[in-house]
Amino acid sequence: MAMSVGSAGGHRSRRNGRRGRSRALMSEINVTPMVDVMLVLLIIFMVAAPLMTVGVPIDLPETQAKPLNAETQPITVSVNEEGRIFLQETEIPIEEVVPKLEAISKTGYEERIYVRADKASQYGTVMQVMARISAAGFKNLGLITLQEQEQ
Repeated sequence: MAMSVGSAGGHRSRRNGRRGRSRALMSEINVTPMVDVMLVLLIIFMVAAPLMTVGVPIDLPETQAKPLNAETQPITVSVNEEGRIFLQETEIPIEEVVPKLEAISKTGYEERIYVRADKASQYGTVMQVMARISAAGFKNLGLITLQEQEQ
């Protein structure tokens, strides 16, 4: 058995093979890198989403109450130390609290509404907000506090 050396026969050399014929373009898209990037972004957003809270800066009082389990996001009404009222992150006058709550509540008067009040805010302002919400017929009204830290 003998082997022939060289480019004779049915084999072409690399140089002649590339020059002699045109190759078809590859029309496939490799989506693996794109899927990898999307999975990394998904993980980043899943980790970062709980860290984003309502944007109104409020110094909440601390209590020993246990946190509530919640499946959905409640509507949040905030009162800052100057007595300004915010629905979610939008400042509104006290007269517009109930009409706006009625407009955005998905489950009607069964909607959970949390009141966040700065510990330096006026007690009367917080009570006015809560009284208006309660008088309108909303049943699930609560106050948000921070959990006390043990010293």
